[in-house]
Amino acid sequence: MKRLILLLGLLACFRVGEAQQRWKINGEGGVTWNVAEGDEHRDHIEMAGRQVAVVLRYGVRKDGSFELNKSMIWPMLRTIPNDTHASLMRRFDWNPLDVVTVNGWPVTERVRSVTLNGTMEVVSDISSGGGGLSLRRTYFPSPEAPSLIEIYEFTNTGKSEIRLELPDTEIALSTPEEKGVDGSYFIRMETLSPLKAVKLLPGENCSFSASVSAYKSSQKPRELNAAVELAERKRLVEEWTGNLVLESPDETLNRMFAFSKIRACESIYATKGGPMHGPGGEAYYAAMWANDQAEYINPYFPFVGYEYGNASALNTFRHFARYMNDEWKPIPSSIIAEGDDSFGVAGDRGDGAMIAYGAARYALARGSREEAEELWPLIEWCLEFCRRRLNEGGVVASDSDELENRFPSGDANLCTSSLYYDALLSAAYLADELGKEASVGRNYRKRASELERNIDAYFASEVEGFDTYAYYKGNDILRSWICIPLTVGIEKRAKGTIEALFSPRLWTDNGLLTQAGSDTFWDRSTLYALRGVFMAGEVERAMTFLRRYSSTRLLGEHVPYAVEAWPEGGQRHLSAESGLYGRVFTEGLFGVRPTGFRSFTLTPRLPREWERMSLRKVRAFGSDFDIEVVRESSGRIRVTVKSADGSPILNKSVKDGDTIKCRLS
Repeated sequence: MKRLILLLGLLACFRVGEAQQRWKINGEGGVTWNVAEGDEHRDHIEMAGRQVAVVLRYGVRKDGSFELNKSMIWPMLRTIPNDTHASLMRRFDWNPLDVVTVNGWPVTERVRSVTLNGTMEVVSDISSGGGGLSLRRTYFPSPEAPSLIEIYEFTNTGKSEIRLELPDTEIALSTPEEKGVDGSYFIRMETLSPLKAVKLLPGENCSFSASVSAYKSSQKPRELNAAVELAERKRLVEEWTGNLVLESPDETLNRMFAFSKIRACESIYATKGGPMHGPGGEAYYAAMWANDQAEYINPYFPFVGYEYGNASALNTFRHFARYMNDEWKPIPSSIIAEGDDSFGVAGDRGDGAMIAYGAARYALARGSREEAEELWPLIEWCLEFCRRRLNEGGVVASDSDELENRFPSGDANLCTSSLYYDALLSAAYLADELGKEASVGRNYRKRASELERNIDAYFASEVEGFDTYAYYKGNDILRSWICIPLTVGIEKRAKGTIEALFSPRLWTDNGLLTQAGSDTFWDRSTLYALRGVFMAGEVERAMTFLRRYSSTRLLGEHVPYAVEAWPEGGQRHLSAESGLYGRVFTEGLFGVRPTGFRSFTLTPRLPREWERMSLRKVRAFGSDFDIEVVRESSGRIRVTVKSADGSPILNKSVKDGDTIKCRLS
């Protein structure tokens, strides 16, 4: 019966995967929706710069016209009360095209295409005024200024002259003084370098730009040059996508992987408390969390090679370290309000395990002895905190988990203990690298070994007919987070766990349900599961579901990034989830596990139908190198690690699933 259920689930997935996709991969590094006549669709996407975030709610109406609502967030313009959600936010329908005329007539358009690639570009045909005219809109956040930039470019595609009247507009708003931490803020919507009236001959073009910005009353507005801003945004996108490059036979995976780095890297804000990576979603800015930042994204930043990302990771741990204490009170779940405050909505969520896990993995992958020495006291403290929280079963007790009581988690949950287990192993490697007494690393490894046995004894259970884990004592309903042991190398119950994860009880068109029988899904558990299944060696099964997930998120109805959850948040593009997508490949498919400042293990899992795969320009361990995996005629695989200049570091022929030790020079 279980086999029949699994087969039906797989067939359902194949049917969904064959459904027509709205978006297509283009040849310029982006994805494009070519709008057919009468095609009506709406979506939303979040983008960010260092001082601003924007959620663009856009769509094409049935008559072909474009609609757009701009939800603006200014994280450093703090409102009262100065809590987690206290960023200045406003929604605007302001459209500079409303006052543009074409031969004396208002703009009437039919959208031809929408393209996403770190910007949103909309191409339309303009039918008003009796001439042939095309319009290209481009929207993106300023990399440095607190501004959304908009560029409007017209091209005369007809055979006669066209007269355009363009806006010269400035609109100013002031927020209530009593509502702002720094008093009243002012918001400006303005056109930049307007041309006013223009005559276009056939083949000629012209453009104007606009911006939406906000400032403190003490700040002087920046002089914005839209062309310069666009060039810098594109440079950043090229930097993010140009490092840690996935090369595989599947272009959907390659493009989704590249896009995930955009969303993961852009959402870092220049706060008074230093660079802070924020989830986003019109809710979470100028703040940091023990799960989203410390656990999910920070271990990934060294691989991407984005220095501002590494700086934000180190800053995260520095802020959490401020809350170490001699009374062994829990570290707060989040640091909010640019570092001025902290918050914990559900008590101890296992935050100490999250922080130790992320900090130790980050320190190893970063490859900086200086940073590792700084982080060591925090790692030690968090590990000792977890040890002091061990219950009678030898697993870590906590008040809740990262879902903060949305679903039951008991007095001790599988996720917290699994993260603590991995943190102990990473800390042992780190202790060896830092030259600590041999007993330090030996003790951590011993504790990890004991914890592995305790996890199995305490959580192992038959749940809904599957030999897997009860997420907490007494749990008799399948939960998505049973995948966690797989991601830290605990595979004793891998077979039953994987069957449960991919059964119709948990897997849906949008990935894993948080709890069987509910309608709630969170991408974070789906991405953890895919990583863990690859690590456990179930490559073909994991690849089937990874392809389908990636196609849905990149080319389906809500694109182009991993999302937070549903129904909560309406599938917001929270940024750390995109980091988790990248880790499906670095840790899952390629099996990279940091073991030192200049060393790691590799357990590559080459899918059966692929002949090769590569990760280019890996920037971790203080280096720049490539990993290549090629299938040999014998059926073995050849694994090569090369330095940036092409010099070989490692060249081995191994069986699929073998683990290889690699030390960089």
